[in-house]
Amino acid sequence: MIAVIGAGPAGLMAAETLAKAGLAVTVFDQMPSVGRKFLMAGRGGLNLTHSENLATFQTRYGAAVSPQLIAAVQNFPPDRLREWAEGLGQTLFVGSSGRVFPKAMKASPLLRAWLQRLATLGVSFRLRQRWLGFADDGALLFEGAEPVRADGVVLALGGASWPKLGSDGGWVSALTAKEIHIAPLRPANAGLRIGWTELFREKFAGTPLKSVAIRWQDRVSRGDGIMSTYGMEGGLVYPLTSALHDTTATSGLAEVTIDLRPEFSEAQVADKLRQMRPSDSLSTGLKRALSLAPVAVSLLREASRDLPRDPAGLAHLIKHLPLTVTGTECLARAISSAGGITWDEIDPRFMLNRLPGVFVAGEMLDWDAPTGGYLLQASFATGFAAGQGMLDWRGQG
Repeated sequence: MIAVIGAGPAGLMAAETLAKAGLAVTVFDQMPSVGRKFLMAGRGGLNLTHSENLATFQTRYGAAVSPQLIAAVQNFPPDRLREWAEGLGQTLFVGSSGRVFPKAMKASPLLRAWLQRLATLGVSFRLRQRWLGFADDGALLFEGAEPVRADGVVLALGGASWPKLGSDGGWVSALTAKEIHIAPLRPANAGLRIGWTELFREKFAGTPLKSVAIRWQDRVSRGDGIMSTYGMEGGLVYPLTSALHDTTATSGLAEVTIDLRPEFSEAQVADKLRQMRPSDSLSTGLKRALSLAPVAVSLLREASRDLPRDPAGLAHLIKHLPLTVTGTECLARAISSAGGITWDEIDPRFMLNRLPGVFVAGEMLDWDAPTGGYLLQASFATGFAAGQGMLDWRGQG
């Protein structure tokens, strides 16, 4: 029997890969049902992957990404994930941003079809099984249950974001006890904490800030953000989360700048501001000249109590609006986590060097990715890689 611990996308993909090769697979999970975080991800529209070309796609994992992660994505690329989902009866479409979604815009139909396929392949499930680690003889230990002996193990327990859905990072102590090096888990794709004034917070919490850019050092992200009571969240800020978490944890503060009109140069913004009527209020003039929404105008006032009235000075502020970040939203409320088992702890087959026959997939590994389909793509791809790696280890590859 092959044991897969963790019933998220990575674990289920590993289980499918192994079961298709004729192996008896049992999936263990501590929750009473499978794929809970996967289902949560689909509530706002399940973003499976992205349609951009693979060469561009793989750059989204950052310059320091492990070649093993890139190899896994290349071996199970977005096109293959799309074919796999369509094979489960899911009609997909590409949104205006290039992101790929099922027409149903949720995860539950895909998950139901997937579980039916796994049942046909003979995969069994043992739920409410909290994994505690390994016995001295290698048996799997579960809370309140007899040890389980397996012919191979895939660990896919996720990171530590949204622990109420099952990924609570409890596996860290079990693997640390085996002297496996684990980079500290930290929030990724989480909101930024910014000290809004009470007036701004009360008026604009929940309001979108659309089509802007945010810059920190040499990192730039474009898109839409959402004002929150604690700061700002959304796809605009998520690509900067990991770096800003590390910086604010060390120095306490970090200053980012917002470009409220990234499609225009600073000179073009100044030219448009010169067209403002003398009789216009600032809000009316900015709306007329640059189509700035009330939230954007209020952000200018948050950044500077005494706004420059000359076009050049105001244009500079619109293009370089400073905001002070005091931290990031906590790990438990992040969309995903970074950190995890370091890549030097696994071989090219995704097997732990210190634990022969034990493979790892998904967010347990030390990688990071922005939202937009990149997170799920890597989870599926590493699950497939771990399954293929085990088949190779068993001489069935």
